[in-house]
Amino acid sequence: MNKRWTIDKIRTFVNNNSESTLLSTEYHGFSQKLLFKCACGNNFEKTFTKFNKSNQRKCDTCQPPKASRGQEQ
Repeated sequence: MNKRWTIDKIRTFVNNNSESTLLSTEYHGFSQKLLFKCACGNNFEKTFTKFNKSNQRKCDTCQPPKASRGQEQ
């Protein structure tokens, strides 16, 4: 079943599943970047899909982005 996310449901999810805070006040779809505040105080933007499914729930300082699959380090 497809779950319809609203800004209130997203805010509740963020509060219950991360140390970050949702700053955005509107949600227009899965491709929209939302504004969050990390526990360290930094603001960051992520789509809710990445925040939810990819477990990217902190700013890039606290949780650096992973290298792309095709790139070697």
